[in-house]
Amino acid sequence: MADCTKCGEILLLHGNTNARSGHQSAVDAAVKSAEPTSRLLVLTGPSGVGKGTILQALLARYPQVWLSVSATTRPPRPGERHGENYFFLDRQTFMDQVARGEFLEWAEFAGHAYGTPAGPIQSRLRDSQTVVLEIEVEGARQVRRHLPTAVQVFLRPPSMAALEERIRARGSDSEDAIAKRIARAREELARADEFDHVILNGDLNQAIADVDAILQSMLKPEPADRELAPPIKPQ
Repeated sequence: MADCTKCGEILLLHGNTNARSGHQSAVDAAVKSAEPTSRLLVLTGPSGVGKGTILQALLARYPQVWLSVSATTRPPRPGERHGENYFFLDRQTFMDQVARGEFLEWAEFAGHAYGTPAGPIQSRLRDSQTVVLEIEVEGARQVRRHLPTAVQVFLRPPSMAALEERIRARGSDSEDAIAKRIARAREELARADEFDHVILNGDLNQAIADVDAILQSMLKPEPADRELAPPIKPQ
């Protein structure tokens, strides 16, 4: 996976205004030059709604699709790996990267900071690769401001009770953190109509199929005249 260093800034969501102004214009231009952003899929929704589970299934089907790896200050959950699930950073390192303008977006959520490295996304889009972001709702709203042609998909749970059950099943949050996640989810669900597609994740297989259909529509077919690699000669 690409490292989250040497990236360009698009937006400092809650960051220092002076740090933001020093980078904004140049990076906005760089990202806009990485068109087509219609090859950028943003998958968002409340914490615990199943974004990661759905993406895991789809990425197994489409190895040509590149998943952006976010950075976070939260500790890893069991089984998570640095550079694969997230770039796990201490807060000082994270905020230093914010000050250097290295994130596409960043936000505070449930006491931890999350951000999306900008540079790798720009590079993949310039290479006409389909890119997927799995990010929180506030971050997705900020991406929309700068990349309005990105395809944004909002996952919603069948009920708040089902969402709370999923969050508790992870076993990684305190009661206070769970309460904050549920309160935040209510606010986020009220914004669902801001997104291009709203998909119910009540039946997992159906939700996967729904996102799959959207992703398929974004994948560019291989050109008919694409030059093939020469056959390998037997030794």
